[in-house]
Amino acid sequence: MNRRRLQTSGSRLCVGRRQVVAQAPRRRQMADQAKVGEAWPDSRYVFTTGLGEPIYPDTVTQLTGKVIRAYNAPDSEKAPAKPLPHARLDDLRHVHATLLLIAGVPVHVVAERLGHADPAITLRIYAHVIRTHAAGVAGIFAAAAAESESANAAEDETDEDEGPEASALVPS
Repeated sequence: MNRRRLQTSGSRLCVGRRQVVAQAPRRRQMADQAKVGEAWPDSRYVFTTGLGEPIYPDTVTQLTGKVIRAYNAPDSEKAPAKPLPHARLDDLRHVHATLLLIAGVPVHVVAERLGHADPAITLRIYAHVIRTHAAGVAGIFAAAAAESESANAAEDETDEDEGPEASALVPS
């Protein structure tokens, strides 16, 4: 995968280019670059203006609200049955991180995607997500232990006596 490192304040953000840039915006950028020619700066930014300069961050933030409003109230079509709620760009970032953590993606991987210099930052910000889903860990462990115990019981029926049962070694 073509990966690019972007510098953020105090950290490095590793972004999979194919995951970030859709084909249409990339084609637009290449067309803009062809028009500008030698004057196109070699900034290697993923999102640029028509002259190759980086897009001001507030532009993308404002665009998020415009896209949501346009979806909820289209000019030519009827409104969607379930409109999108108001969301800031940062809200989408938090949804992204939360869904990754709920799906079981390791914290250090989520931290790298978010550009956090240290996974401890991600742990502090998303501790509530991790705690909420940690409650289910005991159930997963119990199921795994029960499965292991039943597998061992089936194995014991076929094996010769190899010593005392593990339960005999645990004081009651």
